[in-house]
Amino acid sequence: MATLYSRIAVIYAVILFSTYLSTGIAALGINYGQVANNLPPPERVLELLRSLKVTKARIYDTNPQVLAAFANSNVELIVTVENDMLGQLRDPQQALQWVSAHIKPYLPATRITGIQVGNEVLTDPDSTLKANLVPAMVSIHGALVQLGLDSYVQVSSPNSLAVLTQSYPPSAGSFDSEIYSVVYQFLQFLSTTNSPYWINAYPYFAYKDDPSRISLDYVLFNPNTGMVDPYTKLRYDNMLYAQVDAVTFAMARMGFEGIEVRVSETGWPSKGDPDEVGATLENAALYNKNLLRRQLKNEGTPLRPNARLEVYVFALFNEDMKPGPTSERNYGLFQPDGTMAYNVGLSALSTPSSTSSATISLASSATKVKP
Repeated sequence: MATLYSRIAVIYAVILFSTYLSTGIAALGINYGQVANNLPPPERVLELLRSLKVTKARIYDTNPQVLAAFANSNVELIVTVENDMLGQLRDPQQALQWVSAHIKPYLPATRITGIQVGNEVLTDPDSTLKANLVPAMVSIHGALVQLGLDSYVQVSSPNSLAVLTQSYPPSAGSFDSEIYSVVYQFLQFLSTTNSPYWINAYPYFAYKDDPSRISLDYVLFNPNTGMVDPYTKLRYDNMLYAQVDAVTFAMARMGFEGIEVRVSETGWPSKGDPDEVGATLENAALYNKNLLRRQLKNEGTPLRPNARLEVYVFALFNEDMKPGPTSERNYGLFQPDGTMAYNVGLSALSTPSSTSSATISLASSATKVKP
């Protein structure tokens, strides 16, 4: 009976999800990973994105094949500098050459609107990499200024939630004291250039690690009693918003109160190893459906209710070459052949007869995989 009820719940959720998408969403990001050997080429992926009314995209490198494919597509792109390039690009002249070769030639046909300098650098064990982060960001931004592109292209860098030593309750959010110095420089750069703070936030991990104490409904955005921050008296009915506000409080503790927080990655695996509690198709469908419903409402967090939270869901495809546990290869909404891993309503937009005006955005972790 419980299994039957779960299936009925998912079917109902899928119906609602399709309805939400068909009415239009301001922006929802979906990570399009290419850590696989069986994915379609960027040209075919672009066809899929167009059928889904995609307006934004994020890739994790500057793959020329992707940049060329997205030319004249009206899709905005955020590109990424790989971590191993930071040491080189902290030099202003090297940064100018890099921007001149990897960014400028594709503009304006390809709408590059942002550069992510590295990925989760602040929690990387390599101290040299961390030391190179802000200098590289400064040099790349300086190159954009020199080329007259800084008003079109933002510079930032996404981090994991592990940058915080405390995130509960949200008002207690604080950065790890061991990286305080580089975090301060990082935030100072974001504040000066009016760039957002991107965070990779996965409530799934918190639930997996402590399922007996963390409510599944709370992490899935399902109806629940939620929690009230004892200090601010703000009520949270889901963990993602609490995690985002914890970052905002952590920045405020360091004197930076006006930086926007955006979610660069969040998602839920549809399959996992036996010890990966909660990694099921039903939970993945519910998490993404409920998140999309919040996006439809242009919701902000309890701390910033009037500022819509920008979110990028992970991921577009299941990726067979990702290392780690089974869950790492099963975050996709689609299989590599284009069939749905589970239905969260995207098919409503991909049919030829669809007249939906919905818009979503795509984030991509692109690697140079041959078609």
